[in-house]
Amino acid sequence: MSGRLPQFVIAGAPKAGTTALHAALATHPGLYLSPVKEPKYYLTDGRPPPRSGQRGPGDAHSAGEWIWRREEYLALFAAAPPDAVRGESTPFYLYDRAAQARLAADVPDVKVVVVVRDPVDRAWSNWVHLRADGLEPEPDFLAAVRREPERIAAGWAPFWHYRGLGRYGEQLRDLYRHVPREQVFLLRYRQLVDTPRETLDRVSSFLGVEPGVAHTVAPENVKPHVADTPRYRALARVARAGAALGAYAPPQVWRQASRPLVAALHAGRAPRPQMPVEVRREVLGPLLEDVALLEELTGESFADWKGDTGRGDFRSRSSGTAQNPQ
Repeated sequence: MSGRLPQFVIAGAPKAGTTALHAALATHPGLYLSPVKEPKYYLTDGRPPPRSGQRGPGDAHSAGEWIWRREEYLALFAAAPPDAVRGESTPFYLYDRAAQARLAADVPDVKVVVVVRDPVDRAWSNWVHLRADGLEPEPDFLAAVRREPERIAAGWAPFWHYRGLGRYGEQLRDLYRHVPREQVFLLRYRQLVDTPRETLDRVSSFLGVEPGVAHTVAPENVKPHVADTPRYRALARVARAGAALGAYAPPQVWRQASRPLVAALHAGRAPRPQMPVEVRREVLGPLLEDVALLEELTGESFADWKGDTGRGDFRSRSSGTAQNPQ
């Protein structure tokens, strides 16, 4: 049974290109990616995720999709060819320290792929994602970031931890306590966007499969910026209420039922606004010490994260258009 555990994981960070990387690696015949992209198994301890940590809008419904039974997790890899390198992607493994420990204990030789992104751009994209699906009730990004401590205290799930998820230095430092450095591959979001072929070759070599085979796939996890209109607010209230009720039904039921509603929300898309410099500075300020830690751990410079402008989102950068943060 243990032979069907993953041999590698894409462990983070959320909204840093992990979906695109998962899809690209899945095109490699020498790799087998779990059919469920984010099983979240190591976030659990063999029991359903507790409601005490799922208090935010939609959290309880999302937790219903977690795979926490070991036999179901092992079944994800049952169809893998004998010679394929097995893997899965759960971005929250990097952030959740207990998950790091469980993963390392269960699969001591596991290889971990970590993707990091400008932490302010990442937080902004995170907020846009939740707004697009009608779940984030705060129409102002900075106000939502400021509310993070009270939301964490109230038990909102990690996807609401806008700044916290971007503290990569602390996360990587703690990961190295469980997983040897040579088993960790760190790459940057900008490398996935700017040099995708070379980056995929590097990841393939790290995973022990032939480079030059995996190819990029059009991103599917890019959410639109949605304007805060009376129509949006009405639809969002329905979305949050439906997600709360959906927690008491099989997850696929509400996900299927919510598709027309999400499509209606996304129909209100609007041009992405430029992030004001003062907003970026306030969000970034408490993270600068962590950026310095990341530089110390990796020996790399992340000076481009310390400026007054971000590097943009996947769609605009890959198409060469204006570089407003996603």
